[in-house]
Amino acid sequence: MKIAKNTVVTLHYKLSDAQGSLIEESSEPMVYLHGGYENTLPKIEEALDGKEPGYETTIQVEPEDAFGEYDAALVKIEPRNRLPNPLEVGMQFEGSPDESDEDEESLIFTVTDIADDKVVLDGNHPLAGMALRFSLNVAEVREATEEEIAHGHVHGAHGHHHEDPDLDDDEDDHYRSHPIH
Repeated sequence: MKIAKNTVVTLHYKLSDAQGSLIEESSEPMVYLHGGYENTLPKIEEALDGKEPGYETTIQVEPEDAFGEYDAALVKIEPRNRLPNPLEVGMQFEGSPDESDEDEESLIFTVTDIADDKVVLDGNHPLAGMALRFSLNVAEVREATEEEIAHGHVHGAHGHHHEDPDLDDDEDDHYRSHPIH
C-alpha cells in the first residue's frame, strides 16, 4: 500500500543536525496519521507521500520548516523565589511569554541556568534554529480507521478508545502520535 492521505505510517528514523551529529534515533518506530493532521513535520509527509514500505530516504529540513528560528525574546530571567523547590537545569514549566497578555498561547519554558537568586527560562523548542536531517525508513503502511481519521491521530495496535473509563491513560500511548507545533 502507498502512503496517502488517511493512511497510518510506521517508520524508523534517525535525527541528526546539519553536520551529521546524531540527535536521536528511534528505539521504537514512529507511527503517525498521514495527511495534514500535524502528527509530524509537513516536509516529512511531503517526502513520504506516494511511497511504500521499504522506502528509505534522508531529507534536510530547514528551521522554518521544523521548529522555527531561535527567538531570543523567548528567553526570560525570573527571580528564583517565583519557582518551586527543588529546581534543576532541564526542568520545564508552562507559561505565557508575556504575563500581561492572558490570551496569549502558553509555551513550555526550560530552565537553562540557575545563578544565585535568578533563573534563566527558555521558551524556544530545544531544536529551534537548527537545520535537521531525518533518515527515514518506512516499515509499514495501512489504512486508517474511521475513528483515527475522526480524532486526527493514530490509536495504536490494540485500539485505544477515548471513552473507555477502564483503560489506563498510559496504555498504548507509545503508539499514538502527537501534534508538533
